[in-house]
Amino acid sequence: MTLSPPRVPGEWRQRIRSLVRRSEFLLVVVAAGIGCAVAMAVVAMTRVAHLAHYILFGVALDEGLSAATHLPPFSFFVPAAGGLLLGAIAYWMRLRKMRVAVDPIEANALHGGVMSTRDSLLVAGQTVLSNGVGASVGLEAGYTQIGGALASRAGRALRLRRQDMRVLVGCGTAAAIAAAFNAPIAGGFYAFELIIGAYSIATAAPVMVAAFSAMLVTNALGGVTLPLQFDPLPAVTTADFPLYILLGAIAGFVGIVIMRGVSLVERWVGYTRIPMLLRPVFGGGVLGLMALLTPQVLSAGHGALLVELNSHTPLAILAGVFLLKSLAAAICLGCGFRGGLFFASLFLGALLGKLFGGLILLAWPVFGIHVNTSAFVGMSALAVAVVGGPMTMTFLTLETTSSIGVSSLALCAAIASSMIVREFFGYSFSTWRLHLRGETIRSPYDVGWIRNLTVGRMMRPTSRTARVDMPMEAFCKAFPLGSATRAIVLDAKDRYVGIASVAQAHAAGSNGGADAHTVADIVGFRDQVLLPSMNVKEAMAAFDAAETDALAVIDNLADRKVLGELTEAYALRRYSEELDQARQGIAGDVGS
Repeated sequence: MTLSPPRVPGEWRQRIRSLVRRSEFLLVVVAAGIGCAVAMAVVAMTRVAHLAHYILFGVALDEGLSAATHLPPFSFFVPAAGGLLLGAIAYWMRLRKMRVAVDPIEANALHGGVMSTRDSLLVAGQTVLSNGVGASVGLEAGYTQIGGALASRAGRALRLRRQDMRVLVGCGTAAAIAAAFNAPIAGGFYAFELIIGAYSIATAAPVMVAAFSAMLVTNALGGVTLPLQFDPLPAVTTADFPLYILLGAIAGFVGIVIMRGVSLVERWVGYTRIPMLLRPVFGGGVLGLMALLTPQVLSAGHGALLVELNSHTPLAILAGVFLLKSLAAAICLGCGFRGGLFFASLFLGALLGKLFGGLILLAWPVFGIHVNTSAFVGMSALAVAVVGGPMTMTFLTLETTSSIGVSSLALCAAIASSMIVREFFGYSFSTWRLHLRGETIRSPYDVGWIRNLTVGRMMRPTSRTARVDMPMEAFCKAFPLGSATRAIVLDAKDRYVGIASVAQAHAAGSNGGADAHTVADIVGFRDQVLLPSMNVKEAMAAFDAAETDALAVIDNLADRKVLGELTEAYALRRYSEELDQARQGIAGDVGS
């Protein structure tokens, strides 16, 4: 009897990889494991931030910083001191020439779900530091960053296909949001709408399993959010819908102002030439002064939201808190603190909703609008304007209020808000910041393969060249009819001049040379060329503009050295092949 040799660990790893790649069930098992790991990371980050609030501000561990009624005098200097440490980290990163971390949306849109674990850990640490010293930013950006990175690392270890990698990154972010808000359905739709870009039966199982696993583990570890307690909400009537659709439209315009405000602060800080090391110090100092007016500007706003849902704050004070919180968030992000606007937009939306409801009650008491209903609808609408994801915010409202009626109002308002932002702005906060960095993506739809399919990869070398001063008779002899359809024309220094049609040359020669004497007389497409860095979509646009089926590829517009040529038919065929592969999720394996 012959015994087979024992399997070495490398063989087992390869076997596991093959099984996961072939089995949808095993992919779901991997997603469940990712959900558990992300939940533990979210709990750890939250505990560290709360511990920092306890040490630096004297706030109880079960009390939100923004809900504090009294802060020690020295605490108003904490954001500036924390800003100095954050500025030092940013300065060190600049000296090391470290790249900007890829976030989950960018990873899925451009990089096939590949994220750097090291860069993401650094971003998560900066986010916890920023929130811990009281900066007016939320931890959700750090949660989703580390969630996506852990999922991406698992996918690379298993050598999953591009589409599976993108789904796993969605699982990681879904788990992060589910853990942060105890809202697995909202977490799942966050992944579908903002990270994966589509909902399908194939993606539903792993994403939702990851979200529910994260929720269960988070609850077992004690949870991370303050439970929202509020008076019961009244029943919704048909007459409520027009009012709350109006609130949604208002929230859309307010969201645009907030997003532009962040970029304006960033530009202003750049104009002032404040050194990078001191920018967070400046922002933290301004935030500390604002905190003297109200601690609600500090941190993300979890505690403040609970306070506002259970109080009858005068409208003037509500308006003041709204303006201060908006300004605080813009200053903190514009000055270099790390974090996001997810929870800040929820809190600001609740304030906006209460303001809207209070003004309606003053102007038209007959409507009998309920202020807390207005707060929840405003919360959803403004969050959609800033973050995106109408269904995400609608399910978050449903899982928070357990009210179908209020969730219906929130959905209508969210749709109105989303339409306003898409019509007048076109970006969510995440994609807007990518736009400011020079990226053009507006959604997580996978366009990375399009960028990789460049003219340089598709072009073919050409030997069919002619001199621009070549006599027509010599050209016709060198290129008889049927031998070629075109020739690339060069000057004496081998620089691109244009393209000569063989048929046109023979037609001119058949007239006894009366129509043309040299190749220069029939050269076309002098300025219509392709560059090797162009992607396939840009190449197709160039073919359409030139109205030709082939163009020359040159190195650059200055030297004009010919590298090859590309035909429209070949570019279309390659585009179709790559598109089919991307749809099937086999656009290329990701190495470990």
